[in-house]
Amino acid sequence: MKILVTGGAGFIGSALIRYLIENTDSSVLNLDALTYAGNLESLAGVTNSNRYQFSHSSILDRDTLETVFEDFQPDAVLHLAAESHVDRSIDGPDIFLQTNIIGTFELLSVATKYWQRLSASEQKTFRFVHVSTDEVYGDLEDTSSLFTEKTPYAPSSPYSASKASSDHLARAWHRTYGLPTIVTNCSNNYGPYQFPEKLIPHMILNAMNGKPLPVYGDGQQIRDWLNVEDHAHALWTVVESGVCGETYNIGGHNEKANIDVVNAICDLLNERIDPKAPLQELITFVKDRPGHDTRYAIDASKIQAELGWVPTETFESGIEKTIDWYLANTRWWARILDGSYQMNRLGN
Repeated sequence: MKILVTGGAGFIGSALIRYLIENTDSSVLNLDALTYAGNLESLAGVTNSNRYQFSHSSILDRDTLETVFEDFQPDAVLHLAAESHVDRSIDGPDIFLQTNIIGTFELLSVATKYWQRLSASEQKTFRFVHVSTDEVYGDLEDTSSLFTEKTPYAPSSPYSASKASSDHLARAWHRTYGLPTIVTNCSNNYGPYQFPEKLIPHMILNAMNGKPLPVYGDGQQIRDWLNVEDHAHALWTVVESGVCGETYNIGGHNEKANIDVVNAICDLLNERIDPKAPLQELITFVKDRPGHDTRYAIDASKIQAELGWVPTETFESGIEKTIDWYLANTRWWARILDGSYQMNRLGN
């Protein structure tokens, strides 16, 4: 298959492309605007493959999208390009609405025109997988229930509201135009190559460097943690076996309070780097984020029952591998912290 991946230089997108090149026979075109969180160095292990291509392009640029579709002739689109950081969406929501809503609209429009020109057999096998988040469902405060594919949307932040909008667009394009879209909603991802502003890499790198470990509020916010490599496998499973028009929740079955995640990171690093004092002493509770949801938890039974996907990593096994990766790959994250990774925007 020929797979177009948008946002393939990001955290989840790069994990997906590494999975596709290393575990399938697919050819991949990575379309990425290389905003601040896009990093081609996350793809260093696969860029020499003759099945990998890169287009430095924005999903907001319709003319370029049309050229990409015409030249590459994809069999499937995996749409991951998005602004995704809640704090940044609170400080500046404009770019979130532009990229996540208008960008998705442009991509759906171009994909539909392309799909309509395909033969009947090609139309039948084409897939457009829209990758989204469990944050669109809102907050599970004061309940033990889980997010299912039928849970009503109740986004709390500009980020999650913009992703909810894009989910609705993907479903509307299927209902109105027949485009074979599938929506996936995943829980919190973690693993190698994650941008350091996110909770787990931020805590790992701050602890390694003896800096404060800022925890919002009382740290009791609960998230379901999904290893990014498990997520990549799930997305490929959806491409191969998912039903058009359906939604699949993808979760790791690993509910953890944020403070417990931070303590686990401290415990593992205490064993590995032997600090002068326990790293837990660096934990600092800070003012909570506005509109901070209390609990997210995914019911991933549908994708397991219908497509046979289950995560392979527990949180305990995955967090150990993640910490060891950051310890072994100092150059990758150091170039992000000092900004030098941005000089490699075109892979030169």
